[in-house]
Amino acid sequence: MTKRLNTLCIFCGSSFGRIPEYREIARELGKYLVSKDIKLVYGGGNVGLMGELARSIMDNGGHAIGVIPKRLYEKVEHVSLSKLHIVDDMHQRKSKMYELSDGFIALPGGIGTIEELTEVFTWHQLGYHNKPVGILNINNYFDNYIKLLSHMVKEKFLKEEHKNIIIHDENPYTLIEKMESFKPVKIEKWIKD
Repeated sequence: MTKRLNTLCIFCGSSFGRIPEYREIARELGKYLVSKDIKLVYGGGNVGLMGELARSIMDNGGHAIGVIPKRLYEKVEHVSLSKLHIVDDMHQRKSKMYELSDGFIALPGGIGTIEELTEVFTWHQLGYHNKPVGILNINNYFDNYIKLLSHMVKEKFLKEEHKNIIIHDENPYTLIEKMESFKPVKIEKWIKD
């Protein structure tokens, strides 16, 4: 049984990255979300993969909802979006993005992308939400992140069941399918000695 994802929050870089494939798959993902009538929630920027994804959504007749702190809003150009929420700071930005979304996906990006991905993963682990968390592992970008999680399991700082909360795939179509099939399980966070 699949769960309908009406809105997906996508974390990704404000740069394009080293290879054209990052940009191409961001555009492809945007088109696919529109074809499935899934709305985008994202950081509201016009640059890098963020802008590419939002433009792809809007150019193909979809809905893109941006959430951006006032300080950043005043510094960057903007894509014409379905809706733009201007908030006071980064904490309000993340809170609003989480509130509006049925699930989360990380595309390649910098430290902010990793921080946002890790935070929604942590919130799931602690039981603050039970929404699917995905990684679109373009060009094996997240392999070392996934290896780090395995290392945490080996060193007994993370349970295997928690590591498995994160859904990852290199293909946007199969990633969305996996996320729609996600069945949350309640797992006690703390590891007993």
